[in-house]
Parts: sequence; C-alpha cells; structure tokens
Amino acid sequence: MSEAGPDDVVYDLGSGDGRILIEAARTYHARAVGIEADPLRVLMSRLFISMGHLKGKTRVVWANFFHVNLGDATIVTLFLSHGANQRLKTKLLTELRPGTRVVSHVWTFDGWTPASRDPAEDLSLYVIPQRTGQPAPA
Repeated sequence: MSEAGPDDVVYDLGSGDGRILIEAARTYHARAVGIEADPLRVLMSRLFISMGHLKGKTRVVWANFFHVNLGDATIVTLFLSHGANQRLKTKLLTELRPGTRVVSHVWTFDGWTPASRDPAEDLSLYVIPQRTGQPAPA
C-alpha cells in the first residue's frame, strides 16, 4: 500500500516480532527500523532478522517510540490504539518530512483524511502534508 522501494526507510512503531521489517527489507529492498518497548520481542525480532541474513538492511531499537526521532523515515507503519494514534499525530507532523507515508492498521487519526484505504486489510494510508512556506516534495 505504501509503494515501498529500495530508496525507502521504513519505521515500524511497535515492531513486535519484526515481520514488517523483514518483509520491507526482503521483498521491497527498503531499509527498515523497528522500535519496540518489549525486550523479549526485541530479542525475538533480532533473531529472526539474523536468521534471514538481513542485519545490514534492518535493525530493531529497544525504546519507547515517543522518545525516538522518526525524521529518517519515508514510511511509518503502526498498529497501535486509537489513543496512541491521537497522541502520535503532533510527533509525526513535527518530525516527518512532507510526503512521508504513514500506514495505520485498524485505528485512524482523528481529523486526518486517508490518501487511500484498504477495507479488506483494514489499512489507512496517510501522507504527511506540505508545511506552509516550504516547496513541494520532489
């Protein structure tokens, strides 16, 4: 849905076992960064990444994503709660560059209109808008 490619950096917030990171790196040749607060899931995802020989393309950070700068991302994926999405809106608008794609599973962002929806998978794609006074993204 995000049209990921080799020039993309995918951040998965709450990356769990790393399956989105692995898919982004293996299938779409993107670099991928997972941010996960559960240390057991961090270890598990690092093991899966190592077994998949994807260490150079993928990494997992043990952290609270509210305390990690997301500015390198060109795509952000998340499957959080409605409340977490609402708290995350300002961070996304502040740290992400215009044109960055945000894919949310199930939960939407109040006041944001998705650029597209996949009702079968319950996914919403958002694009970070242009900031006033800046040139359009290339």
